[in-house]
Amino acid sequence: MTEISYLEASQPLFWLPSLEAFMTQGGPVLWVLLVVAALSWILVIERVLYLLVSYPRAKQAWVARWDARKDHASWASKALRDGWLFEAHLQLFSNLNFIKGLVAICPMLGLMGTVTGMISVFDVMATAGSNEPRAMAAGISMATLPTLAGMVIALAGLFAHARLTKACERCEASLAKAMRIRG
Repeated sequence: MTEISYLEASQPLFWLPSLEAFMTQGGPVLWVLLVVAALSWILVIERVLYLLVSYPRAKQAWVARWDARKDHASWASKALRDGWLFEAHLQLFSNLNFIKGLVAICPMLGLMGTVTGMISVFDVMATAGSNEPRAMAAGISMATLPTLAGMVIALAGLFAHARLTKACERCEASLAKAMRIRG
């Protein structure tokens, strides 16, 4: 491993060769994991932006419509309120199940990388014999890196999903409280 000089680090894509070497060393499953991780983080960022930018405006509109009603205790008013709360629920929790699914498949993809790496090791052992430690080490590396990457992506994704779910639950409860039924 070489140290990165200040001049190299100031280049915009100085990390690209290291990433490419890591991905090549880990095998083709790492590329699939990279796509899954990128997609899940794009969805996480979308949810965060929704909670910070779009949801406060939508909440304000729902509360204003609710407060503009003169009658809050009738069956029709309660049904309308429940409809608005359900609409808010759908918007708040949009994509969270998809994020959860993407996070759940990451360890499975990592295990698939382990299996393909071990097949590579056994293939080398079958053709070259067991006296080629370098070839076997490359296969073992290919087997362990996807597992590690899958677990790291899954742990980070689980954390993000849990935080987003909790934030959405708080927003939903806050909206229900702001649209309380006054009789």
